[in-house]
Amino acid sequence: MATRGIHRAFTKRTVPFLTSQSLFLSSISRSVSTLVLAEHEGGSIKAPSVSAVAAASSLSKDNSISMLLAGSGPSLQEAAAHAASCHPSVSQVLVADSDKFSHPLAEPWAKLVHLVQQKGGYSHIIAPSGSFGKNILPRAAALLDVSPITDVIEISESNLFVRPIYAGNALCTVRYAGANPCMLTIRSTSFPVPPISADSKSEASISQVDLSTFGEDAVGKSRYVKLTSQETERPDLGNARVVVTGGRALKSAENFKMIEKLAEKLGAAVGATRAAVDAGFVPNDLQVGQTGKIVAPELYMAFGVSGAIQHLAGMRDSKVIVAVNKDADAPIFQVADYGLVGDLFEVIPELLDKMPEKK
Repeated sequence: MATRGIHRAFTKRTVPFLTSQSLFLSSISRSVSTLVLAEHEGGSIKAPSVSAVAAASSLSKDNSISMLLAGSGPSLQEAAAHAASCHPSVSQVLVADSDKFSHPLAEPWAKLVHLVQQKGGYSHIIAPSGSFGKNILPRAAALLDVSPITDVIEISESNLFVRPIYAGNALCTVRYAGANPCMLTIRSTSFPVPPISADSKSEASISQVDLSTFGEDAVGKSRYVKLTSQETERPDLGNARVVVTGGRALKSAENFKMIEKLAEKLGAAVGATRAAVDAGFVPNDLQVGQTGKIVAPELYMAFGVSGAIQHLAGMRDSKVIVAVNKDADAPIFQVADYGLVGDLFEVIPELLDKMPEKK
């Protein structure tokens, strides 16, 4: 009994002195400051970057959030003004105005993040998990000698995150125990931005980043060639409420126009499987899946989509999934809320015929 009592007392005395790591982690939770790498276009902050702010606000109640913008010209100043009022959690907007950032190349942006981190000492750096964030964050992490955590879908604590693995078939909980900053890319569809009331809107301060020490070698070896985009009235695929997707079963680019007509009537965005993209039916910016865009619309309609694991990884978070496929055993029916076994070349024309014109 005496021995047991001594052991219990000894245990109680040693609990407060667990490890230096626990002290380090508790210090992170007490002082959280976050830098959000923001992408802008046409004088406005893109929606995934606002979702990154929403993710940052869930790290801690006392989190100080700064947004970093880079570019040149009047559109940058317009974007800075938009960033200052896009979310009430933003306390500061940092603007890097230079011709070196006329285009979002990875090398100068990574050097910029390194420069700003050295001056600001942020505990976290967050970027949306799109082509912008995936291009920049790993390079910046290498310069800062830390390991990034990618494609985060849930933030449990300031150092505890959930991310999908095995093409979304399993979820992995990751605890970050490294040095500051903790660098994350977040899946924007997992951090929706709630409507912001007029009363909660606030204007963050706007500051210029001192680029006097930003050397010419920061440009790197890559160079901007050109940007091509298609003019369309359809909503953006990543943020659309309704998405209509076609697969390889459509057989040709000409047949794929049926999907586009249906999307036009529904006011929906057009998506495609990787097989349809590889076959040349549509450009690759319409690809939905593990190596394409991640979408989570209110309604996802899949025509001639088999439901390969790589495709499901990009759309399984959709609120309602409707699938049309002539193969009753297609894997897409396992995740679909509503399914129709039928020939899409009969189903789509009938839908187009009976559906009223979009007003």
